[in-house]
Amino acid sequence: MKKYNNEFKSMIVELYKNGRSVKDLSREYGVSEVTIYKWIKQISPIASVDDTEITLEDIKRMKQEMLRLQEENEILKKAMTIFARK
Repeated sequence: MKKYNNEFKSMIVELYKNGRSVKDLSREYGVSEVTIYKWIKQISPIASVDDTEITLEDIKRMKQEMLRLQEENEILKKAMTIFARK
């Protein structure tokens, strides 16, 4: 499986947004149409509740950060219980 860097993906999506067809981009750059559509979906912004734009990648990063913070919170709760006993 071939890996593409974020800069390449963004360039392909930008070319698409500027009017190039997915079929042409696929042919020219050797990337499957399905992959290009996936990149478009991941990189294209989505309007959020407060009218700011957010991408699926942003949502993924926020979920990871939220999980990390929840784990830290659980550790702190356990530490507080230990210190409260002393």
